[in-house]
Amino acid sequence: MASSSVPAPTFGAGGFIAPVESDILAGRIADLQKVFGGNLNPDLTTPQGQLATSDTAIIGAVMDMFLFYTSQVDPAFAQGRMQDGIGRIYFIERNPAQPTVVSCTVIGAQGVTIPAGALAQDASGNTYACLTGGTFDASGTMTLQFANQAVGPIPCPAGTLTTIYQAIPGWDTITNPADGVLGNLVESRTAFEARRRLSVAKNSIGALGAIRGAVLDVDGVIDAFVTENSTNSPQTVGGVSLPANSLFVAVAGGAPADVARAIWSKKAPGCSYSGNTAVQVLDTQSGYTPPYPAYSVSYTTAKPLPILFSVVLANSPLVPADVASQVQQAIIGAFAGTDGGNPARIAGQQFASRYYAPIAALGSWVKIVDVLIGSVNGPVCTFLGSVGGAGGTGSGTALTVASVSAGSLAVGQTLDDTSGMLAEGTMITAQVSGAPGGAGVYTVSQTQAVAQETMMAVVPSLFTIPVRIDQIPVVSAANISVSLI
Repeated sequence: MASSSVPAPTFGAGGFIAPVESDILAGRIADLQKVFGGNLNPDLTTPQGQLATSDTAIIGAVMDMFLFYTSQVDPAFAQGRMQDGIGRIYFIERNPAQPTVVSCTVIGAQGVTIPAGALAQDASGNTYACLTGGTFDASGTMTLQFANQAVGPIPCPAGTLTTIYQAIPGWDTITNPADGVLGNLVESRTAFEARRRLSVAKNSIGALGAIRGAVLDVDGVIDAFVTENSTNSPQTVGGVSLPANSLFVAVAGGAPADVARAIWSKKAPGCSYSGNTAVQVLDTQSGYTPPYPAYSVSYTTAKPLPILFSVVLANSPLVPADVASQVQQAIIGAFAGTDGGNPARIAGQQFASRYYAPIAALGSWVKIVDVLIGSVNGPVCTFLGSVGGAGGTGSGTALTVASVSAGSLAVGQTLDDTSGMLAEGTMITAQVSGAPGGAGVYTVSQTQAVAQETMMAVVPSLFTIPVRIDQIPVVSAANISVSLI
C-alpha cells in the first residue's frame, strides 16, 4: 500500500487539527522526489514545484472543509443548514422574516367592527393589515395592532400610518401615536442560537424561562421579557411597579389570544398577573366539556421607547451626498440586528458604541467623531406644557409651558411624552416669551394640538440608556441626526 509524506490530520480533545500548508507542501515535494527517483529541482517555479503547489491547495481546501464541518456540530459555531438541524433536535425552527408591528388608534362609530385583515397605508405607501380586529364601543375609539404586509425592518414613524386603505363604513380615522416596532429579516445565527438555549426551559412548567420560551415561539412575536414579584408586597422591578405575588410578561408582536394561551400553558397554578392587556383563555384539555373553564390572562404590551441618535462624522471630499440616509439605514438595520449583532430588546440597555461598527462599515470615508443617544428615560428637562394655536386653541406650533419641574428648555431639543400625543420628532425651534429655558411660550417644528400634560425634552447626549421592562426600543430616520465637521 502506497504511503505519503504529507502529515495526517489529528482528532482529539482539541477537535480536528489539520497540518499547516507548509508541511503539506513539503510532504508533496518529498512524495514526488520518491516517485521520480530523486534529484528533482524542488523550486516552486518548476513543473514539479507547480504540481506540488496545486496538490497542496487541493489537500488544504479539503482539510479546511472538513474542519468547518466538524465545527458545525457545536451549537456555538453552527450556522445555516447545520444550525437548522440542531434546532430541529430541540423541536424549533428558524423564525422567518417578520413584519414591523404598529399599535394604532382607530376612531369610528359604535358597533362597527374592524375585522382582522383590514388594511391601512402609511405615508411611504406601505400597506398594513389589522392583526386581531375589534368592535367600537360607546367611546368610538380603540387600539389595534397592524402589521406591515412586507417583512423586514421597515420603519413606521409615529403619525405616518394615517390612511384607511380599505374603506369600512363607520371607520373614520387611523393613526399611530408611536413608532412601530421594527420587524426582522430571517432569524440570524446569533438570534437562533440564543432562542435555542432558551427553548430548553420551554419544556418545563412554572419556570420563568419556560414562559418566555413559549411566548417567543408564538408566531409574530418579536421580543418578550418575563419576571415576577414573589414577595407579599408591591415591588418596583426594572422601573415598573409589580403587585404582590404576580407574574409579569412584556411582549412585542403576536396575536393577544396566542400570547395569552402560551403564558397560561406554562405559568404556575394560582399566581396572579399584571399588565395592560387582558385576554380570556379557555381550558379545552381532555376531560372538560363546554362550557369550558375560563381564565383571564393579563400581560403587558410593550410600549415603544423612541431612541434619538446624534452622529458626528469628519467631513472630507470622499463623504457622499447621501451620507445622512446611509447612516440612518445602517443604524436602523443594526437596531433590528440585520448586521449579525444583537437587536434592540425589551429591558435591554442601549449603548451608543453598539452602532460604531455598522456606521464604520459604510466605507473608508467614515471617520466617526461621536455617536450619542437619548430617550425619555434620560430627559434633560421635565415640564408641564401644551401645544396648539395662538392662545392655546386648535392646532398650531405654539408650545405653552406652564411650569418646569427639572432641567431647562432650549432650542433644538426634541420633545416627547408618555401618552404618545406629541408628534414624533417635534423639536423646539424658538422661545417667544418667558424666562430663558423656563415657563413661557415657545414654537415647535410640527403643527398639532396636544392638551396640557407632562412632557420631556430629550437630546442625544448619552453613551448608554436604560430600557424598562415594559418598553421596547424603536427608531426612525426622523430621530437620527447626522452632522459633519
